[in-house]
Parts: sequence; structure tokens; C-alpha cells
Amino acid sequence: MTNIKNSRRDFVKSSALVTGAMILPTMQMNAMVNVANEKKLKISLIGCGGRGTGAASQALQADPNVELVAMADAFEDRLQGSLMNLQKQFEGTKKINVRKKHQFVGFDGAQKAIDMADVVILATPPGFRPQHFEYAVNAGKHVFMEKPVATDVPGVRKVLAAAKVAKDKKLNVVVGLQRHYQDNYLAGLQHIKDNKIGKIVSGQVYWNSGGVWVRERQPGQSELEYQMRNWYYFNWLCGDHILEQHIHNIDVANWFIGEYPVTAQGMGGRQVRTGKDHGEIFDHHFVEFTYPSGAVISSQCRHMPETMSRVAETFQGSKGTIETYGDNTFIKGLDGSDIFTHRGKDDPNPYQVEHIKLFESIRNKGVISDAENGAKSTMSAIIGRMATYSGKVIKWEEAMKSNIDLAPDDLTWDSPAPVQPNADGTYNIPTPGKTVVI
Repeated sequence: MTNIKNSRRDFVKSSALVTGAMILPTMQMNAMVNVANEKKLKISLIGCGGRGTGAASQALQADPNVELVAMADAFEDRLQGSLMNLQKQFEGTKKINVRKKHQFVGFDGAQKAIDMADVVILATPPGFRPQHFEYAVNAGKHVFMEKPVATDVPGVRKVLAAAKVAKDKKLNVVVGLQRHYQDNYLAGLQHIKDNKIGKIVSGQVYWNSGGVWVRERQPGQSELEYQMRNWYYFNWLCGDHILEQHIHNIDVANWFIGEYPVTAQGMGGRQVRTGKDHGEIFDHHFVEFTYPSGAVISSQCRHMPETMSRVAETFQGSKGTIETYGDNTFIKGLDGSDIFTHRGKDDPNPYQVEHIKLFESIRNKGVISDAENGAKSTMSAIIGRMATYSGKVIKWEEAMKSNIDLAPDDLTWDSPAPVQPNADGTYNIPTPGKTVVI
């Protein structure tokens, strides 16, 4: 059975978000003592939902000399709920210093909060990520940003351009593809580099689950607010679950192979989530990604209750196989012999480690540059979505030229929602063979 205890949402549920600080490994705590008396680093949180609140909590635990000074969210209730939880967790410390005038609500709050910080946490729905990242980098801020980093190709191009600027400015950028900071995945990668399984020729990556939350439409709610409250079900905000969740597994394929796909083709649709409360996204995708080396990765993701759940990756090489899931890694020879086993139930939590590494790098004047890979793994998932929506073979180089812009940069509460419902309240669903994706 697949162990998915390290999934991001499970972590949010099980973390010390409200009840108290997470206990860090002794070695990590000792390492941080050396920087305790250095400059106090100011943090701003952009996007105050569960994931943003969890990321802020982890950032505040990652370094002894930091404080949260500003918060921004489109919604007052989200911001206040997040602030209350963080205040409760860090009661008795001086790590929460968010004055009322630095609690920014609305579409223009992000820039105001970013301006106040040394380090910014970008955790809004991903449709807003490119503009927030671009602004943060231009303002000279270090960044932790959640995945995916865009929902469309123009957004990917914007992030790639900003990533170059960040490198030039020697800014640290960590992206929440936390498997890159997870011991069992790092151990597996080292064995791949050591040629234990030979050349990877094929693989299978999975994010199959029962689905996520639905928030009912409220009386008097505008269409724009409804979509933003239910951001998961609209592509301009989320990009579909092949991008928002399955990016983790696609990213592992890219990482282990050492390449990004050149083509994608596949199929998908809506069989279970067919109502108006599930917006415009599919409930299943199956994609074949082909890589420059010739490797072919089969990718599947599904949101269907009462079906097999699996969040994992398996790869076949010329000399052996590797399987990764949760905190486990298994490497076997072609004859089935055991080459390497890692069961990491006591490993450091990667969601915390990525923040520790970020602040250590800032303190030591290092540079972590996750943004380019974050953008290219985002693009990998986007071409997968393009393939399932269109039913066509999608080439990376052609897709990168797309000017279909899903997420507007200049929204106000008076703006029409980027996606409009039909007269019966339903939304247009992509139709393979008809939907234009490039």
C-alpha cells in the first residue's frame, strides 16, 4: 500500500500549526545557533490559506531570528484566520509582529506586503504566482513559492525571465517541490547517478486520490469571488489537478531522468465530478511523456472517491528499477534482487527542511535557484493538460510559443470573472478534438 503521509495536505492537517512548534532535529537546531544573533529577517506571507499558513509556520521555525511583519490575501476572513492560528502557535514569542495596517486585503495587497519583507512566501492560488514572483524579484526579495508556479504558458515565460533576474541578483528562491529536500528521494537520485539502475528507459508516475474540497456558492456572492473561493476548479487559478498536485510526480520524473519532456499525448475527462460545483477541470488524466533520451513516462492522476489511491513513482532502467513513495525508496536489480532500501519514517520533514535550507543559504550568502526547474516542471504538467484537453500530440517547443493567457494581471473586485458560466450555471468543459490549447 502506498504511504502518502508526506503529502502536503496531510502535512497541513497533522502539523503543529495551531498546537505548538515542531521539534527540529538537534543537528539542525545546533546549526542555527550560529546565526541567531545576525540580522533579523522580516517575512511577508502572500496568500493566507492552509498552505500559506503552514509555510509561514515552517519559515518561522526555520531560523531563530525572524519575524512575520506583513500578510496579504484577497479575503479578510482568510487573513484573520491565518493570523489567529499563527499567533496561537507562537504565543509568548516575538515572531508575530503583523500590525493592523500591515494586514493587506484585496488584489493590490501583495505588492504592499512584499515591499516590507526580506523574505516573501508566495502561497496564493498559482494563477497569481507569476506576477507576484516577478514583483518580488524586481524588489530584491528572497522567495519561497509554492508549486505550480503558473497556470499558463505566458506565466511560465514570466517566471523563467524572473528566475534569470533572481540569479543575477543572487537571490535565493525555493519552490515547494519538497521531494528535492527529502532524504529518500535524494538517496534514490544518488544511486541513479551512481549507475545502479543504468539508463532510465521508462516509468510510471501517479497521483490518484479521492479528490479535494468543494465550497458552496453563497447568497450574493459574485462570480469572481465564487471562483476564487473555489479556485481548485478553474484553470486560470489552478491549472487542473494534473498541474496543481500531479506536478510533484512529473517533477520527480524530470529530476531522475535529468531532462524535460519534448512531447506529450494523452486522454482524460470528467466521469465522476460532472456537476456545476466542480467548475471546468477534468477528474482524470493519462499522459505519455517522451523525453530527449527516448525515455517514455506514463503519467496518471485521478480524483474519484472509492477508487485506488496511489501517490508514487516507479522507473525502469537498463540495469534495474527504482520505486519511490512517501518516505520510502526501493531499488532492485532486473532479477528482483535488493540493491537499496530506504525507509525514512524518522527522516527530517521535507516541508520543514526546505525552509531551513532557504534561511541557511540566506545567512551564508549562498544562492538556491529552484525557480527555473519549478517553471519547467510546471510547463511539463501544462503540456500534459494540453494533450488531454485537445487529444493531440503536444510538442514542448510549439507549446512554449502559446499566447493563451488564462490569468489576468489587473483584476479588481469589479472585474468580470475570467471564466463565465452558462445559463444553467455549468461551465464549458474541454472537448478533445475541438478545444484549442496553443
